[in-house]
Amino acid sequence: MSQGESFQVQQLLTEKEISFQLEIVSSCLLLKVNEEDAALAKEIITNRSLVIQEKDSHLIKEKLYKRSLLVVSLSQIFGGAGLAAGITVGALLAKEMLGTEAYSGLPAALFTLGSAGAAFIVGKLSQRFGRRTGLTAGFMTGGFGALGVALSAITNSIILLFFSLLIYGAGTASNLQARYAGTDLASEQQRATAVSIIMVSTTFGAFAGPSLVGTMKDYALNIGIPSLAGPFLFSGTAFIIAGLIIFLMLRPDPYHFVKMLENNKRSRNSNVEHTTSEIPAYKNGIMAGAAIMILTQLVMIAIMTMTPIHMEHHGHSLNEIGLVIGVHIGSMYLPSLLTGLLVDKIGRTIMGAASGVILLLAGIIAAMAPSNSLLFLIIALSLLGIGWNVGLITGTTMIVDSTEPSQRAKSQGTVDVFIALAGASGGALSGVIVGSSSYATLSFAGGILSLLLVPLVVRKNRNTKIELNKKRNMSN
Repeated sequence: MSQGESFQVQQLLTEKEISFQLEIVSSCLLLKVNEEDAALAKEIITNRSLVIQEKDSHLIKEKLYKRSLLVVSLSQIFGGAGLAAGITVGALLAKEMLGTEAYSGLPAALFTLGSAGAAFIVGKLSQRFGRRTGLTAGFMTGGFGALGVALSAITNSIILLFFSLLIYGAGTASNLQARYAGTDLASEQQRATAVSIIMVSTTFGAFAGPSLVGTMKDYALNIGIPSLAGPFLFSGTAFIIAGLIIFLMLRPDPYHFVKMLENNKRSRNSNVEHTTSEIPAYKNGIMAGAAIMILTQLVMIAIMTMTPIHMEHHGHSLNEIGLVIGVHIGSMYLPSLLTGLLVDKIGRTIMGAASGVILLLAGIIAAMAPSNSLLFLIIALSLLGIGWNVGLITGTTMIVDSTEPSQRAKSQGTVDVFIALAGASGGALSGVIVGSSSYATLSFAGGILSLLLVPLVVRKNRNTKIELNKKRNMSN
């Protein structure tokens, strides 16, 4: 071997704490090691290129991690705007076209139901072809769905409205699954922070979407179409731009790269018998993380969906409704940087329980707020967004902690299916509950339901410790 290669081998032997001696015999450099270290030394020398390649890959990984975060964050600005604009007027459009408040929760139910199917498809596409393909397909589909909703308002077609809302859900699914793209190349200590960086980027769009509702309403009237079609024209355009950013700029694909690293690691550690997904402690993490996100999604969607209807019924203007929803969606994403740091520093268990307590406060304030008080509704919906934010980042981090790269995208897509179904259930039931009772009843019930998160995460933490102790004892 060359002098440079010899130096690299010496470095690797030193790192492995293998003692050696150097001798020069007949112009040849000899490395002498103890007999008990001979097998390991031979393996290191034989596979030195793989080891050196791994070191280089960590440097590349860090660069790709930063680039992926930047690209996905940029796409989320547009994705957040598309999501927020549709949410703000979806219930109002349904009420206008259906002629009753009883089914005002149907748009949220349909697009979250559509997002359930889309989450599974996006997850499968990402698993097989990478994040770039999966997210691009989801954003593009959601964009065309939003344009279909606008067309249904123009033609007054209920069937087209229902079908388009289902397709529109693909944008919602991609908006959520984009958070996973930032964790693919993140270390364990960076995961919650990576999720939070991507989510906080959505805040810019989340504020812009609802604030442009009035402008898009006027624009729609100026071009001779129904006013509520305007926000969905904006939403569709924003989703399509988000998809184009992912398609053109997310190169190389972060998921492909992390799977390559895992395959290289497995080729050097073929004696590993179990994957993390087979260990009960990690299964507990998957179940707990999914449960946190499902419950927070159910409560948040239910209360948020009926807030515009509640406000309109009590004389609030469309601009006031847009302000409340804008603050709410901003609260869903803006605290993300702080939330991510707290999840990484304080821990998953404490933050999971905290999300339940925050949602309880949100439900109580929304239930007791005077119907004409804009301030109390802003506070309640802001807390609702913060509680969802804490739950989503905590649950997402638990899922990433508990899965391996080879199966991560598929598992994440499956979890997001149940999150979307929970949102669909919340959206559908919210209108029925308010129609048969009141907005206050809905808000209070959602707050009480959120308290289930406290015993859930405590039990998960206890079961995980028990399983890890069993595994540790067995290994000893």
